[in-house]
Order: sequence, then C-alpha cells, then structure tokens
Amino acid sequence: MTAESTVPSPAGQPDLGGSPVSVLPPRTSPAPLPFPAGRPAPPAPPAPSPLPLLLADTVGALTGALALVGVSRPPLFAALLVAFSLLLRPSGGGPAPGAGQLPGVLDELPALSARTAVAWLALAALAAAYDPRHALAAPVLLLGFAAQTAAGCAARGAVRHRRRRALRARPRAALVVGPAATARQVAAALLRDRTCGVRPVGIVTDAPDGGEGPPVLPPGDEALRAVVRDGVRDVLVVRPVRQGPSLRALAESGCAVWELDAEPPGAPAPHGWQRLAGFRCRRLSYGGTRTGGARKRALDLTVSGALLLLAGPLLLACAAGLRVSAGPGVLFRQERVGRHGRPFTLLKFRTHRPADAHEAATRWSVADEQRMPRFCRFLRRTSLDELPQLWNVFRGDMSLVGPRPERPYFVAQFSQSHPGYAARHRMPVGLTGLAQVKGLRGDTSIEDRARHDNAYIDDWSLWRDVCILLRTAVALVRPTGS
Repeated sequence: MTAESTVPSPAGQPDLGGSPVSVLPPRTSPAPLPFPAGRPAPPAPPAPSPLPLLLADTVGALTGALALVGVSRPPLFAALLVAFSLLLRPSGGGPAPGAGQLPGVLDELPALSARTAVAWLALAALAAAYDPRHALAAPVLLLGFAAQTAAGCAARGAVRHRRRRALRARPRAALVVGPAATARQVAAALLRDRTCGVRPVGIVTDAPDGGEGPPVLPPGDEALRAVVRDGVRDVLVVRPVRQGPSLRALAESGCAVWELDAEPPGAPAPHGWQRLAGFRCRRLSYGGTRTGGARKRALDLTVSGALLLLAGPLLLACAAGLRVSAGPGVLFRQERVGRHGRPFTLLKFRTHRPADAHEAATRWSVADEQRMPRFCRFLRRTSLDELPQLWNVFRGDMSLVGPRPERPYFVAQFSQSHPGYAARHRMPVGLTGLAQVKGLRGDTSIEDRARHDNAYIDDWSLWRDVCILLRTAVALVRPTGS
C-alpha cells in the first residue's frame, strides 16, 4: 500500500537525485504556508464539533424514553428509540458563517417535531409487529413525543446559544473577494453588524481603489498568507463569481467559500440560499471541501481500533520475527506529508535499512529486495509491514482510505512536474486508496495516481470508502507486494 518501490524511480520519472528540496516548515510552524516575519500566526479557530448536538439529541431521546417506564422491555425500546432518533438527524452542509445564522429553538421546532414523530411511530410499528401484546398505547406515544421534543429543543437551544456567544466574542475571520467598491461595502456592513460573528480581515481584488477599511490583498500568495496569519476560515465572494485558481487555492487551504449577493433583491431567494448580515449567500462547492468530516473519522476510529485489538498477536509475532531475523529496531519511522501539507511521522515495520537519513528521504528505492532477509521479503509481499500505520489512523495522522502519503522531497518534485499532484493533500492521506486498488503501486505512473486520487476526493462518499476497503481486503488475499 506504499508508494515505495524496489526500482530506481517511478515509471516515466527522471532521476530525483541530489540535495533534498525543503517544502515543509519546521514542526514548530503552525501551518505549511509562509507568513510575514515578526508577526506570529495565531491558530485558526477549530471547526465546531458535531458531538454537542449529537449529545443534545441523545439527551432528548433518553428523556422521551422515560415515558416507556411501565411497558414491557423498556431498555430495548429505549435503545431503539435513541437509534431511530439519531439516524433521523439531518446531515449535510451547515448554516452560513456567523453567529446570527445559527437557528434558534423556534426555528428548529418544526423539523425536530417531525423527526421525533417519525421515530416514535417507527418504534410503535416495530413493537406491534414484534408482539401485539407489546403495542404502545396512545398516551405513552403522546407523552414520549412531547417529552422528547421539549427536551431536544432545550438541549439543542443550549448548544446553539453557547456557540452563538462564542462566535460573537471571537468572530470568524474572513476574506472578501470581488470588485473593490462592492467588497468594501460588504466588509463595512459585516463590521457594523457585531452580532453576525464574522470579521473581515482583508479584501482580495485585482484593482484596489485606495478606500478605507480592511487591507487590500492581491490574489495569490498574499491571500494565502492571510489565511495563515489571521486564521481565516471563510471566503466571501461577491457576485458575479469568477471561478479562478485563486479561489480553488483558498478552498484547498481549508477555507469555506461562500457566494454572496450584494445586489438589491429583485425576486425571492432561490432554494439553498441563506442570509449573512442581510445579504444572500450560499456555499460554493469545490472538490477539496468534501472530506467526510465526522463520519469518515468515526469509520477510521472504529475500524482501526478493532483491527489494532484483533491484530495485536500478529503485530507481536511480526515484531518478534523481525527482531530475530534483522536485529534490533523493528519499527521504521519516516516523515511524510499529510493533509494540507502538514508533516507527520509514519510508522512501518523495518524491512530495510537505508545507509543514512538523506538516502531514506530522497531515494525512491532505499534497499534491494534481494538483499533483504527472507522474513522481511515476506512482510513486504504480504503488506504486513504496513500494519503499524493502523496506529497513525487511530491517532488521526491518516485515514483508512485516501491518497497515499509521500516524503517531502518527492512531494516537491511531483508537485512541480505533475499538475494536480499537490491537490491530493486536500483530503487526509490514507492507508489505502483508489489508486492502489486500481493497481497503481510501486513502479507506476505518478500522473495516473494523482488523477485517480483527485477523482476519489471529488466523488467522495462513505460507501465508496467501504468499497475500497473491501477491494483492498480482497487484494491482500493474493498479495503482490508493496
């Protein structure tokens, strides 16, 4: 599952010998983009966690389940009610940026009531189908529905209120992109509305007009530096939208890109548009923004944790075999490039021993497989040498499925010679990926790998991750080595 091979260089690639190219900052740097000297870069505010709302919905379901006291099998019915309630939770894009866009209790009441009613009706139907003697009476259904709706609204309202206060106290930094005059108008409106929770820190335009307000930044590197320097999380693009490389670069740096309509409305807003400080806005979709979020991380934690427990004896056996056949130092640690260009330390079983750190970092092939001990060759052919990367997945350095991580030296070379290679880092790197199940491992085309990796990111879905994992498991039954 690795990009290493036991050949001098990947197919069709020039010799990459020579001194290494530094493409990453030291580990103490908060982000992979440079920023002006003398001004420390504050960390970007973290994205809101879905766990508080998940807990609020769970509290609401458990409160409603109190109405089941006195019926037969209350623990089973309570568990089913919680499961139904959580499965019916909405998913997808969130509200527009800013504290004023977070829905209130009354805003969520119709949707929450509908979901709660469906959950209780499903529970009643299941209970009656299981045994008519266990059918839930109408008073139980009404009491449970009312209790869950009230508790759920109160809990979600408390979570929204806390987030609203946090955003107003520490508004999200944003860049406004568009014609200078219109962008300044939008920035001024956002600064006047202190309840919106958005603070413009710069205007990105090709033709500055010398007016007052946030500093004007030219598109390109200056805008990217502002993302790091000011912790920018949102980019507000004033209509008409220009789909250019600068917007895509901002999206790939981790920003959410919003189209904002500053013109006086002549008709009702189409479906999908929201409001920010009175302006219409909607989220623009860029390939790098669909990364799975909590669902992908939940899959990673569940599968990697289970595999670490189940494969514990196998890990110990591989470590003991390596210690006997190849000597001390059974783990191999190497710096790789992760999501958004951030470095991390990848773990593998040590099947080869490079001459020095320079060779390990800059040579495509770091060992001759024929010189390896037999047990080491067995680990590489069966991909068992990759098992320690389950710990990288569990830690959050990697995902189960994603573009394979590479060393900084080769990332610099391939990013220069293959358009689109750097865009692979929009997504967390993975233990396996679409390119690997397509057979693109070892001495294969880097261009083809980058194309398949980007196609996977653009078309990501949780089910596709599951399919790739199943195909990887099938491929391991007839191993060909890494």
